[in-house]
Amino acid sequence: MYLYNLTLQKGTGVTHAVHGNFSGGKQQEILLSRGKSLELLRPDSNTGKVHTLLSTEIFGCIRALMAFRLTGGTKDYIVAGSDSGRIVILEYIPSKNALEKVHQETFGKSGCRRIVPGQYFAIDPKGRAVMIGAVEKQKLAYIMNRDTQARLTISSPLEAHKSNTLTYHMVGVDVGFDNPMFACLEIDYEEADMDPSGDAAQRTQQTLTFYELDLGLNHVVRKYSEPLEEHANFLVSVPGGNDGPSGVLICSENYLTYKNLGDQHDIRCPIPRRRNDLDDPERGMIFICSATHRTKSMYFFLLQTEQGDIFKITLETDDDVVSEIKLKYFDTVPPATAMCVLKTGFLFVASEFGNHYLYQIAHLGDDDDEPEFSSAMPLEEGETFFFAPRALKNLVLVDELPSFAPIITSQVADLANEDTPQLYVLCGRGPRSTLRVLRHGLEVSEMAVSELPGNPNAVWTVKKRADDEFDAYIIVSFVNATLVLSIGETVEEVTDSGFLGTTPTLCCAALGDDALVQVYPDGIRHIRSDKRVNEWKAPGKKSITKCAVNQRQVVITLSGRELVYFEMDPTGELNEYTERSEMPAEIMCMALGTVPEGEQRSWFLAVGLADNTVRILSLDPNNCLTPCSMQALPSPAESLCLVEMGHTESTTQGALDDDAPAQRSGSNKGTIYLNIGLSNGVLLRTVLDPVSGDLADTRTRYLGSRPVKLFRIKMQGSEAVLAMSSRTWLSYYHQNRFHLTPLSYETLEYASGFSSEQCSEGIVAISTNTLRILALEKLGAVFNQVAFPLQYTPRTFVIHPDTGRMLIAETDHNAYTEDTKSARKEQMAEEMRSAAGDEERELAREMANAFINEVLPEDVFSSPKAGLGLWASQIRCLDAMHGQTMFSVPLTQNEAIMSMAMLKFSIAADGRYYLAVGIAKDLQLNPRISQGGCIDIYKIDPTCSSLEFMHRTEIDEIPGALCGFQGRLLAGCGRMLRIYDFGKKKMLRKCENKHIPYQIVNIQAMGHRVYVSDVQESVFFLRYRRAENQLIIFADDTHPRWVTATTLLDYDTIAIADKFGNLSIQRLPHSVTDDVDEDPTGTKSLWDRGLLSGASQKSENICSFHVGEIIMSLQKATLIPGGSEALIYATLSGTVGAFVPFTSREDYDFFQHLEMHMRNENPPLCGRDHLSYRSSYYPVKNVLDGDLCEQYLSIEAAKQKSIAGDMFRTPNQICKKLEDIRTRYAF
Repeated sequence: MYLYNLTLQKGTGVTHAVHGNFSGGKQQEILLSRGKSLELLRPDSNTGKVHTLLSTEIFGCIRALMAFRLTGGTKDYIVAGSDSGRIVILEYIPSKNALEKVHQETFGKSGCRRIVPGQYFAIDPKGRAVMIGAVEKQKLAYIMNRDTQARLTISSPLEAHKSNTLTYHMVGVDVGFDNPMFACLEIDYEEADMDPSGDAAQRTQQTLTFYELDLGLNHVVRKYSEPLEEHANFLVSVPGGNDGPSGVLICSENYLTYKNLGDQHDIRCPIPRRRNDLDDPERGMIFICSATHRTKSMYFFLLQTEQGDIFKITLETDDDVVSEIKLKYFDTVPPATAMCVLKTGFLFVASEFGNHYLYQIAHLGDDDDEPEFSSAMPLEEGETFFFAPRALKNLVLVDELPSFAPIITSQVADLANEDTPQLYVLCGRGPRSTLRVLRHGLEVSEMAVSELPGNPNAVWTVKKRADDEFDAYIIVSFVNATLVLSIGETVEEVTDSGFLGTTPTLCCAALGDDALVQVYPDGIRHIRSDKRVNEWKAPGKKSITKCAVNQRQVVITLSGRELVYFEMDPTGELNEYTERSEMPAEIMCMALGTVPEGEQRSWFLAVGLADNTVRILSLDPNNCLTPCSMQALPSPAESLCLVEMGHTESTTQGALDDDAPAQRSGSNKGTIYLNIGLSNGVLLRTVLDPVSGDLADTRTRYLGSRPVKLFRIKMQGSEAVLAMSSRTWLSYYHQNRFHLTPLSYETLEYASGFSSEQCSEGIVAISTNTLRILALEKLGAVFNQVAFPLQYTPRTFVIHPDTGRMLIAETDHNAYTEDTKSARKEQMAEEMRSAAGDEERELAREMANAFINEVLPEDVFSSPKAGLGLWASQIRCLDAMHGQTMFSVPLTQNEAIMSMAMLKFSIAADGRYYLAVGIAKDLQLNPRISQGGCIDIYKIDPTCSSLEFMHRTEIDEIPGALCGFQGRLLAGCGRMLRIYDFGKKKMLRKCENKHIPYQIVNIQAMGHRVYVSDVQESVFFLRYRRAENQLIIFADDTHPRWVTATTLLDYDTIAIADKFGNLSIQRLPHSVTDDVDEDPTGTKSLWDRGLLSGASQKSENICSFHVGEIIMSLQKATLIPGGSEALIYATLSGTVGAFVPFTSREDYDFFQHLEMHMRNENPPLCGRDHLSYRSSYYPVKNVLDGDLCEQYLSIEAAKQKSIAGDMFRTPNQICKKLEDIRTRYAF
């Protein structure tokens, strides 16, 4: 078996975010690391919408990311630390829209190792040096400079190693132009390592250490070190030089401390806590992330606590000595991994879990009545300030970036009966969890919908002048009339436009600089700017049946076969070309391309005929309307569309601003494509040779059951095609590749591009008797999503086969159930009342009542942290079509759902489905202690509208996995595998196997075989022998694997994902027999005991691949109607991908060669070797990396040519292959 790895949806979780002027212009961009890929975003400072400029896979694990700028420079560089053992400096090149390596210096082994630097970065704020550190021992400093050509240079590394030292964080201290200084949080474990009693480990204190890089002597000195009182988790650098007092803020448990060298004494301030918090009162509070904003006159810090509350921190100074720290509650947003304050007044929040947000900072919070806390306020040691959280006041949400991370589990199913299956994904953590329904398609925002007086058959938009920014008229054609609407503040009917309203219209368009043309069955109406009208009437009894128009040319068909061609002369008149041309068959459709810049005309006319052909005719005045080429079609053409695509106008335009035209003129002329929509629902895309008119390189795609109509529109400044069949599709070019994506919207019948002040790139379309104005904002997105909120972290779900409703198990650790929460609130309110004296009793009663009635939405303000070993769970039934919760079954406090299965019991003989739920009681995770568990059985109503509790079976272990098997229940209780049958009062144990080594986490069953996953010993293959009532292990795996997900591919083959990000496929060889006897006496001779102390037979590994993210769900499914099956996976970081099988050896060889060439020609950006990355744990075997192959589409044309030459192909053929394998299985 040979597989090809395709990423359908790139990872959406963010691990690092930095901001800066990477393109060198005035605009600020945000660079995100998504674990194994980099993405560059640009927030639009006018609309606040975030646009993705670039996304690139780096085939490595990004561990640290920083932006820096050389002194006096205008452009920010990016320095990245990864698992490659190299420091890499990247620069964004706007003209190519690519990140390029400026420097790559090797210093250690590859892989995420303890003592190889790459985990921490610190930059000198003036951009003169960078320090890169490991978790333990090693630190290296590099000096940055410029050479005579003003190019960035990097020195050889200077060592600052210290043995037996662990590093927690490091930052560059702002010292102006003195020698660069770096501050590190360290701990020395030498003493603790030597002491067996463990006392020294309790006594060891963290230290704050300053390293100075002496630029004169070119080496690093450990300047100063002091022990810290509390355990700190990160440092924030304070502006220095002329801007501030320098030094660092130390964020530690419950305290914020300011320290600096010299005669500065420490300033400490406790971290404020929420008033009347339900959290465990013993629990410490820490800051988790920070952002610094500095202008020429002021600076402040935003620090976020783990509950999501942001505090604005300012420092009061007295002669450059800090005298107090001031804190003020700012706002509450979801807990973040990184926050960026942009110069344009935006705050970008990269959430730990769930969607990421962009806020506008509306107020700085200086003049509100929020209390300000200060380190100068007198407090007893161990006491703190209290504040009341509230809704957003200083921040305004302007954009939201959807994120699926973390995906807990997922399933592909067509519950909505839409032909194309949907992906049902359980995401998130705690009260921010969601069930998301993902559909392949672009999200459509509806701007306006208005009813029309009848059913129209076509719609167009035209501008009054060619250089107008916005459209002036919408023209709607009916069976016997034409309606003209003018576009202004509102859209209203006009009658003085010059258009003929008493006839249906075939086409209308803007002609030349300022004229309009209307083609109707009896003639052509040419409307000049001064409202003069020229008419050309159709001769005799002939009428116009089809037409094609662009800015300077009009072509019409008279009575089916005769072509008449008009061209505009310099005076603006339309002149008929003298000769008319008769076609050999009836003309079904025609198309003209747009007139290229600086030319008189479009040189070719495409004509679709009833004899199943498309012909290209020349419009050159010397041989006008003579045929150039022809292509036969499988069925008649319904519509044609000529577009120029593939030139990167929009990206360069945005990035270059001033010198864009110079850059654009030469290199990136697009290719002209002829799109052919067939009457059988297929779309063909063919390349048109701009000189000879030949057609070549046809791609096909099935769009739907109706004939395909095509419309040319503008998207992001480039031409795109809207194709309408039973679904509407958009074909566009985005980030170096073609996308053909359906719109997630109802069926449309006709459309045109639309541009107005409110909506610069929209679509106006008709559907039955309505006119709709639509906008597509999220180009490049693969899925559009509908999210339904959940209460706790979802763990698993099952789909009821008869109704399609979903039963979801939700369980949260460190959480209260609703009942406990209410009881605890009552108790705290009672304490408030009893603590008050006689005078304050009335006030205390009011406060207590207000406290009980106050409900803070937990999805914003986080749920209370109850303490370790406390669990809250519920079972929810959800109608996934409408997002309605039908009912929920809450469990009591400290019962945690570990597994769930739906099955029918053959002994019950009622044909009903039952739900088995495995529950752990009072589970502590570390060390793992539990009070046993139980299996609850519920009977499911036939309409899945209620659950009837049957009984509970107490067991002494935790039921980690459940599975229906031949009308009974298979349960993995700890390391025992048992078969239970349904009883009156409880489940009855029928059979047991005790030979699984550690703990069962997953069970699959097929036929008589059971496939059991152990938490760390991979999969065991068992056979159930009914006659002897025995479960016998007959084969197992040779390698340990820490299983997270499995799925059966066939009776002998199973796909396994592990917690280190690997996928492997195990298959039982033909020689393996499952007819083995278990030896109950144990007297079997030693030499027959089995291989490697396991079973006597072993499965063989047929595929291995390192995905690089933890796979949480695997499923064999088809994603497109009529497509082939693929292995679909979803990862913790929000990636959705597929492993697709090769159908021929020839394809496999082709892609293997392409992958090999790409490894040589286009090595990964952060310096990791691609082959060793994909073989991080097990050597990669029989799986090719589609992500690397698809980078072929975005490399330079010269490289594309040379690779294609080595493979004896053309670049177009390679692109076609890449596209074909994608569209055959997915999208």
